[in-house]
Amino acid sequence: MISSDKKEFIEFMMSADVLRFGDFVTKSGRNTPYFINTGNYKTGMQIATLAKFYSKLIKETVGSNFSAMFGPAYKGIPIAAATAANLALEYGIDKPYFFNRKEAKDHGEGGNIVGYKPADGDNIIIIEDVITAGTAIRETMPVLKSTAEIEIKDMFISVNRCEIGQNSNKTAVMEVKDEFGIEVHSIITVKDIYEYLKETGIYKEMLVKMEGYMDKYCVL
Repeated sequence: MISSDKKEFIEFMMSADVLRFGDFVTKSGRNTPYFINTGNYKTGMQIATLAKFYSKLIKETVGSNFSAMFGPAYKGIPIAAATAANLALEYGIDKPYFFNRKEAKDHGEGGNIVGYKPADGDNIIIIEDVITAGTAIRETMPVLKSTAEIEIKDMFISVNRCEIGQNSNKTAVMEVKDEFGIEVHSIITVKDIYEYLKETGIYKEMLVKMEGYMDKYCVL
């Protein structure tokens, strides 16, 4: 049975048109019956609500045991900023945040990092939207590792799609753990979405498609 918090988050994503059901093709070329586009969060209330879910997950998993949070360009930037604000206001965990530019700036302060400047020994957490194939994190790690001698133990995402990555018997999230030693924490998983559809009776026609997709591409 799906928890009330997870049900609330799924319905929130649907209300923001971030989670949609139908026939879609992912960037990796897979046909999928559901699609997540976090770029559809576009109001103050939506980003504030999203930040509350991230903040709660961070509070429950690592608490205040980190130095700063990093939001990868571009979708991770507003999530990290809003989450930093919510953590401070709701839980009294006032931590710095920073993000990267896609292209390094060659004037002013220069560089490709904006906001907090990591220092040796810092424990950084990553705030991202979703992980599908793990491509973004592989691009992000060299950027982070070039800033200082830092530790990165935890990453927080909205949805774990549980999809196979480069290895046919491991998900992208498992590969991130194996390659970088990073524990990925998600607010919900694809299994939660499936259970939600099953329990509520919404989009009944999608259940068979979801089952086929999960059997073919997911490791649960």
